Amino acid sequence: MAQGAFRQTRYQVLFVIALAVLVAAFLSVAAVGHGFFDLKVYSGALHYWAREGGEIYDWLKPNSKYGFTYPPFAALLMLPLAYLPFLLSTVLSVALTALVSVLLLWWLVDPVARRTGWTRWFALAVAVCLAAAFEPMRETVDFGQVNMLLLVLVAADLLWLVRPGYAAPGQVVPGHALPGRPPVGRRDPARYRRWAGVGIGLATAIKLTPGIFIVYLLVTGRWRAAVTASGTAAVATLIAAAVAPDASREFWTTALWDTDRVGELAFISNQSLQGVVARLDPADPSALAWLVLVVAALVVWAWRVRSAVAAGDEVAGLALTGVLGALVSPVTWVHHLVWLIPALVLVVDHGVAASVGSRRRRGLLAFAIIAYGVLCSRLVWLWEHDSTGVGGFLGSNAYVWVSIALLVGMPIGNRFRSAAPARPTPEAGPGAVAGGGPGSGRTEAGGVAELDQPERRPSPGPVDLVRRPLAVGD
Repeated sequence: MAQGAFRQTRYQVLFVIALAVLVAAFLSVAAVGHGFFDLKVYSGALHYWAREGGEIYDWLKPNSKYGFTYPPFAALLMLPLAYLPFLLSTVLSVALTALVSVLLLWWLVDPVARRTGWTRWFALAVAVCLAAAFEPMRETVDFGQVNMLLLVLVAADLLWLVRPGYAAPGQVVPGHALPGRPPVGRRDPARYRRWAGVGIGLATAIKLTPGIFIVYLLVTGRWRAAVTASGTAAVATLIAAAVAPDASREFWTTALWDTDRVGELAFISNQSLQGVVARLDPADPSALAWLVLVVAALVVWAWRVRSAVAAGDEVAGLALTGVLGALVSPVTWVHHLVWLIPALVLVVDHGVAASVGSRRRRGLLAFAIIAYGVLCSRLVWLWEHDSTGVGGFLGSNAYVWVSIALLVGMPIGNRFRSAAPARPTPEAGPGAVAGGGPGSGRTEAGGVAELDQPERRPSPGPVDLVRRPLAVGD
């Protein structure tokens, strides 16, 4: 047995090395260098503001029209950039993005590995390699953007604080040992509920677009978390106003409403619904058409996230809201599409959980491969200078079509069937249903212990799912 395990590990190491080499070769051809453009904007604006006494929103990068566009609270958090050498700033930017990206992938991929029996380090290593080839990820790194930091703030909030699990008789609670494993210590998630919403509020104060997750909390009935998130964002904004009143006044009265500061809406990198409309008529985009599309997206999203929460699937709520944010934001540059990562992982999750050889399994995995391939390909840039005609309309908005497909078709709910319905207790929280819910628990099928819904543990991350052996059930 030990020899077989050693052989498997050796093959896995060789596979990861080969995959890393392939990704490196792909990046050497496909990656486009941006020279940490956005990080230079942050550093230049903060230097002008903190060390030269200028107004932060008046500064523009030389030979461009780009300046600092984030709220003043973000400027306070980024203030060290005004004093650090730019080389050190780039090292910190890359290191932080890499660290939080690995953390997010661990949260999302580790549950899949546990249910399928994959080696956990191997699943994470493969996910990291694939993420490195993902165009939004490599653009985030090369621009020096903060997207992944915000995504992890929101994900930690939703998966760890907003919907903790609660124990019913015979159920496994977060912090308890998984079946067949030694105890790892117990944490009562109820003690942390008072902080639910803080991460979303901080992310919103740094960059306004994560505010869509406050709407998510409201639509799904998490009133306390929504109030906490709103209050956190408001307090952070007031702190910034007290420290930097002039900058705050200029941002909220002038800079926020100046759309020219962020670039042209019709630019090919704008892969939002507004970008689709703008490319149809760059000189005069139809505000009515954009509004109709946004309302339609909101209706579909509200219906789907309420279904996800009713099924106890908080990961799907995170994924669907990330997709919605990319669609309805007036400007969604390619690097903003890192918010699609949870949705893509969930499609794979549902695909591998389906019966081997089933049409569902083939369909989901084929869609995941195609969507991932499109989002690695730089396909839309073929129409950078001319997006006219049917081919231009379809090709220049390829990433938008992927986002719409995820919003409409991403599976939600159980990734596997329950052998016997669990009986929820009042502590299971709203949305608990027979056989599954946010506090779902442990059943027995042929003497094999199982969990019929996601379980969160304090380590390694907020989402920790376990599935019975594949021989049982599907």
